[in-house]
Amino acid sequence: MHVAELFNLKGKVAIVTGGSRGLGLEMAEALGEAGATVVVTARRQQWLTSAEETLRKAGINSLALQCDGSQPDQVAQVAERVARQFGRIDVLVNNAGISWAEALETMPVEKWREVFETNATGCFLMSRAVGLEMIRAGSGGSIINIASVMGLVGLAPEILDAASYSASKGAVISLTRDMAVKWARHRIRVNAIAPGFFETRLSTGVLKRSQSEIEQITPMRRIGLPGEMKGTVVFLASGASSYVTGQVLSVDGGATAW
Repeated sequence: MHVAELFNLKGKVAIVTGGSRGLGLEMAEALGEAGATVVVTARRQQWLTSAEETLRKAGINSLALQCDGSQPDQVAQVAERVARQFGRIDVLVNNAGISWAEALETMPVEKWREVFETNATGCFLMSRAVGLEMIRAGSGGSIINIASVMGLVGLAPEILDAASYSASKGAVISLTRDMAVKWARHRIRVNAIAPGFFETRLSTGVLKRSQSEIEQITPMRRIGLPGEMKGTVVFLASGASSYVTGQVLSVDGGATAW
């Protein structure tokens, strides 16, 4: 196969959770630009309306579905509808996530649980629902979980104090590896991307306060730029990574290489 064809997603169907804006929308655009039909989900309809318009203006065949990823019934309905409407699901990007910044010693238990419900339990629920559809279809697939460098290493509290977020992303990484082993027999590849700091809704506060410090602990001396997640997600979604599973690919300017 010609190398250009390895990255071709024409005829594939992809779901991107939390795909209405930020890195989620960027990754949805990338998959669509590679030829996939893209389904984006988010909790709020107003975010989805704008995202669907953006994708369609780019010539991408798309569908936007409202879904709270921490609710099993809503997740199951999304997976079932996509499989029924398009006849297949080839790619899942678990991107939906929230955070709560507070010192570990004063972290409210309810906030800890809320972050875990969205970031870790939501990843499990959507993976389970889509994984079942992939197994039934018998054609394999690719699941890409969006973790974080904060799930790999600690971060000084002066930069960001968000233990619940870090722990939830560590759980996503462990789940990624275990799913990869368990579902390899079904030809379902499961990998994670661990982004460093990019300018997103979640990172606005920390970048305003600590961007210079973050850049100093990053070998490339900058944060991620728009578009720098696109190639990574297409690589993991496509045949270019057909023998890659159970891996965590950091997109962090070298921050975890120290």
